[in-house]
Amino acid sequence: MSHGARVIRTGVSSGGPAAPPPVTVASSSAGSDAGLMDGGYFRSCASMLKVAQMISLLIGFISVNNSAWTDYSAYSFFQIVTMCDLVMILFFYIMHIFRVYRKLTCVSWPLAEFLHYLIGTILLLIGSIVAAAKSYNITGLVAGATFGFLATILCVISMWSSYKVSCITQSTSK
Repeated sequence: MSHGARVIRTGVSSGGPAAPPPVTVASSSAGSDAGLMDGGYFRSCASMLKVAQMISLLIGFISVNNSAWTDYSAYSFFQIVTMCDLVMILFFYIMHIFRVYRKLTCVSWPLAEFLHYLIGTILLLIGSIVAAAKSYNITGLVAGATFGFLATILCVISMWSSYKVSCITQSTSK
């Protein structure tokens, strides 16, 4: 009883000499997956953008923290927003480095990161505007607001690049 024709593929063609065995990519990718950390992510543009965001947020926080405040509510809001953004960016950075997104597939990580950047960027922009308006030309407060604006621009770039990559990936996969 026959169950249908089977096709068996070999490396030898019927018309000529044997072809060299195909190079397996599994051995090279298994070597990179075997490590605990993703070394390729360190050199990526997204990684460098996250590091620049964290540095600018930290400098903005330290500048405001070490200055004489004129308006407690404005600068405490700025400090809370910068620290929350810093912690969340650090969380996503560690998640990418240790490949946590591959183990926890129940969460849509690109959507979570996009929403974080969207909400965090809006709050950071508001905090930076208020901090700049209430700075009264005190150098530390002006520097903190400036680094807040820089971090806002970096967050917009990161959000735009991740959205662009997601759209391109989805449209080409169809």
